[in-house]
Amino acid sequence: MNHQHAWAVVLAGGDGTRLRSLTRSITGEDRPKQFCRFYGGRTLLAQTRSRLAPAISPDRTLYTVVKAHERFYADELADVTPSRVVVQPSNKGTTAAIIYSLQRITSLAGDPIVGFFPTDHHYSRELRFAASVRLATKAVMARPGTVILLGASAEYPEVEYGWIEPNSRLDHSFTKSLLGVNRFWEKPASQVAQALLARGCLWNTFVMIGRASAFLELLKAAVPGMVRTLAADRHLSASELTSANADQAYATLTPGDFSKQVLSVSTDRLAVLRLGNVGWSDLGTPERVVSAMARSGLRSHWQGIPQIQNVENLAESVP
Repeated sequence: MNHQHAWAVVLAGGDGTRLRSLTRSITGEDRPKQFCRFYGGRTLLAQTRSRLAPAISPDRTLYTVVKAHERFYADELADVTPSRVVVQPSNKGTTAAIIYSLQRITSLAGDPIVGFFPTDHHYSRELRFAASVRLATKAVMARPGTVILLGASAEYPEVEYGWIEPNSRLDHSFTKSLLGVNRFWEKPASQVAQALLARGCLWNTFVMIGRASAFLELLKAAVPGMVRTLAADRHLSASELTSANADQAYATLTPGDFSKQVLSVSTDRLAVLRLGNVGWSDLGTPERVVSAMARSGLRSHWQGIPQIQNVENLAESVP
């Protein structure tokens, strides 16, 4: 088995509320950020597809979206096989999206290696990122019960990111960059972020790779009720579940965050692969979008619009 047998899930169901001020100025509507063209003439979703293609086959890539966004993704995903588009009835957070997409993957492929990839990322060195995904997939083959996170080398004491505090290095013949996970720090205070940076802690990219069964074991231990709700009709095919019972199941769910609900209580089953210098940024705020563009020398059609000038000025203070 090699990396060509791995599957990918692109998490594209968010509402993009933190970027709404910018996306509304650019598009004139409440268009979620993953369907916006910030730079390069392509949406963030299209850029994510292109970035993943060298690492995981497009034929084995799923897209988790929500029904309310259909007018935004219908044309963009028109070339994707319908079984690879996982349409959630509503946005109930990353935990539900991951469970629901795992249901689809296990119905299609049994227990493959699966990687989860957000759409609101920027990498200035995309080929290095793809190589790291392949390396993480190889590490999962050697450690099938472990879920591996990709951790970006921290460049400054960022207080708006989640951080991973690693512990001892895990022995592998093909990499010295695989570490155990001690704990997570979510949006730490400034002094804490300074200490995390000094200790060599990593930024959490929320890119995760592991066997489908390993993810499901974490979920069953942390959120058994949510797993039971979404697996209540496991004998049905994925498409039958979607059409027959998903609306009712999702209506009962409380929104959940996979990092807080699952990862933070599962450190003994996790590892982190140090990404090194890949030029990673989370595009979660307007200031960070403009800052990432400036650092990479990117320009776009919307820069210079009067309504956006204040964002560009604020971005000068973002590293």
